[in-house]
Amino acid sequence: MSAVRRKFGDEYQAVGPTRSGTRRERQRFVDKNGRCNVQHGNLGGESSRYLSDLFTTLVDLKWRWNLLIFLLTYTVAWLVMASMWWGIAYLRGDLHRAHDGTYSPCVANVYNFPSAFLFFIETEATIGYGHRYITERCPEGIVLFLFQSLLGSIVDAFLIGCMFIKMSQPKKRAETLMFSHAAVVSQRDGKLCLMFRVGNLRNSHMVSAQIRCKLIKSRQTPEGEFLPLDQCELDVGFGTGADQLFLVSPLTICHEINSKSPFFCLSQRSLRSEQFEIVVILEGIVETTGMTCQARTSYTEDEVLWGHRFLPVMSLEDGFFRVDYSQFHATFEVPTPPYSVKEQEENLSLSSPLNSPGNNNKTRREQVCSLDCIDAAGEKNKLPFKLQKISLRKEDLPRRALRMSSSNAEKTCGTGDLLKIQEIRPISNSEDSDDRIQLKALKINVEALTQSTSDLKLQKNPQSMCPLEMKLDDFPAKL
Repeated sequence: MSAVRRKFGDEYQAVGPTRSGTRRERQRFVDKNGRCNVQHGNLGGESSRYLSDLFTTLVDLKWRWNLLIFLLTYTVAWLVMASMWWGIAYLRGDLHRAHDGTYSPCVANVYNFPSAFLFFIETEATIGYGHRYITERCPEGIVLFLFQSLLGSIVDAFLIGCMFIKMSQPKKRAETLMFSHAAVVSQRDGKLCLMFRVGNLRNSHMVSAQIRCKLIKSRQTPEGEFLPLDQCELDVGFGTGADQLFLVSPLTICHEINSKSPFFCLSQRSLRSEQFEIVVILEGIVETTGMTCQARTSYTEDEVLWGHRFLPVMSLEDGFFRVDYSQFHATFEVPTPPYSVKEQEENLSLSSPLNSPGNNNKTRREQVCSLDCIDAAGEKNKLPFKLQKISLRKEDLPRRALRMSSSNAEKTCGTGDLLKIQEIRPISNSEDSDDRIQLKALKINVEALTQSTSDLKLQKNPQSMCPLEMKLDDFPAKL
């Protein structure tokens, strides 16, 4: 723990796996071990469909039912076939003349039911002790022998094949694929993400491992239809190929929460009142057998930890990497905003100066002009020395000028404002008092605010235009 605090800081606190007793239990769609809690009932006449695919039906049964069917099938077949051999011996009279040396029976040394049963077992298992055997003077015995061979081969192929397929199913391979007990929500690369961890306990790899996530949540459509278990896909890197896993060491699967994510409006506060279930499906090919394996688990809203991150489990040893699975489920707290991604984007848009509520009713030209006026007033180093002095002593003057410019929407600032402000310099060269300079500057600013560049071109007073024409020589032809 001290090493973790040195690495991640003192503000982080490690949290162990959550106990099931501390969470409120509710009905799951998929258990933690991957079993689906769905039962099919009231099939009616559709039950006959199971008999049409009898082999798959037997494979899908539980082991106790498979073993019971296996034993009953062989026991009944043996008893039926032994009874048929005993019936042939009884009808031919071999049971009464079995010890007669001059009589040739259908099956030698069969004189009761146990001896007929032993003959069937010796024939079926191809043991052949040599004491009991069929003779050529019994055509009905030859036909029964052929039927026994065919029936025995079919029963062996069906039942033994069923047991072999059931034993070789890769479901047990999924027992060595681990999922973290809880999922976490924290920031990664500046983005809010939902994360969980997967790992492989065996040294044999999962070839072409792929992971998928489904969000199961009840919702109601705009048309009023209620969907009790609506399934929605969670993007875990399908577009970027991040869902294709190289599962050699434990990996942290990440789902980025954005505008396309179902968790776009999910916050730390709303997480407590939500009801959903995240089903995780991991598929891959078992390297040793080449069979497809699937492992499943699920996370409910109680198993999603907001503001947590998984502890690292990889360490570099002498010549190899070591995985510490004792910390596989452990998490620690990290600073995470409690707001949803939607709320964060709204706050970011409100903090922008162009998107503020006070500027919503203004036109784009007014917004740009107001920003230009602010920039022009902020760059005081570019104004004459006297104006800098005035702005330092009398701060009310620029405020009055800005108030006058904002009171009339049609009187916007332009290039003429800067020209009029530049005319203050020769006037301020005299030795007038500060109040007199302030009055002159205010008078000139009022005149400048009522004029634009087009007004300067249309003005008919040649006396007032003379100083402006001298100043315009330094500006572009358009001005």
